[in-house]
Amino acid sequence: MRRRYELTDEQYKRLEPLLSGKPGDPGRNAENNRRFLNAVLWIARTGAPWPDLPERFGRYDTVYQRFNNWAKKGRWQAIFEALREPDLDWWVPHSSVVRAHQHAAGRKKGIQTPKRSVGAEEASPRKSTSSATRSAIH
Repeated sequence: MRRRYELTDEQYKRLEPLLSGKPGDPGRNAENNRRFLNAVLWIARTGAPWPDLPERFGRYDTVYQRFNNWAKKGRWQAIFEALREPDLDWWVPHSSVVRAHQHAAGRKKGIQTPKRSVGAEEASPRKSTSSATRSAIH
């Protein structure tokens, strides 16, 4: 039975040829590749810290060390590149075509915002409150 946040059989079949520890690879066979990937997915999707990894995935520190080793060796990058859909490249927005709104940059450093004086505040009341509310407040 597949649990929440775990790979389906179809998803794992697509990933399996990209993983180490297959029969024919040098070294020992990795019998727990699927469990390891499910553990990484669980962490990624829940946002939980490594020590909160459920016991069914194995010891969290072992899973983390393997995850970290794969990252250092560039295995994750290779997997992501192999799984990338080249037909969807035209759809993925790049930073060269995405523009931020002019106000998204924020205020420039060194420029102070003018503060309203007490007299100006009384002369122009808030526009979000009705006159009946203003008279009740004052």
